[in-house]
Amino acid sequence: MSEHDPSDLPAPTATGSVRGALGEPRALGAARAELDAEFSSFYCATIRPLVGFLLNHGATLPLAADIAQEVMSQAYRRWSEIRHPRAYVHTAGSRALVRAIADVREEPVDQVPEPTSLLPRCDAAAEWELRHDMLRMLRSMPPRQRQILAWTLSDFTPSEIAEQLHMTPNAVSASLKKARRAATEYLATSGYLATRQEER
Repeated sequence: MSEHDPSDLPAPTATGSVRGALGEPRALGAARAELDAEFSSFYCATIRPLVGFLLNHGATLPLAADIAQEVMSQAYRRWSEIRHPRAYVHTAGSRALVRAIADVREEPVDQVPEPTSLLPRCDAAAEWELRHDMLRMLRSMPPRQRQILAWTLSDFTPSEIAEQLHMTPNAVSASLKKARRAATEYLATSGYLATRQEER
């Protein structure tokens, strides 16, 4: 799977259509219009789960949103070539996050980019992230266990995860078993399970 630098491509509009990467006029051909509609549907169904997937991997909300948008731009440019778009954007997003973490630079940020309509508003981002108690648990895990569990939480099977991460299904299952054991121990020691039982 080759990678290309994402372009500054606009997200789907409120009407669900996507403008072409080169600014084509509205009167698109039937084939192009069909591809645009197909991608728009995929984008709307996948963008938020993709952000959640990246959060589970350890990204902050702003970074997860940026990477998700970049990956979607990349997917749009190659839409007619991609056979398994959901696996494609998750794999590309995971790799982009690894690169971003490896290339961290402490530089001041002039302004916070405007959020998209499909992501939480910036003033609600902290609250939205804190509601995900599972993030704290995931952040306590070793990288491989966390990676496997993040893919599993996104509804990928061990065989699909193995294919994307170039592992054997048995290795994935073994890591997943360890991750689930670690999750149970974390939730028990943190008092999370007791709190949930009291709430019931």
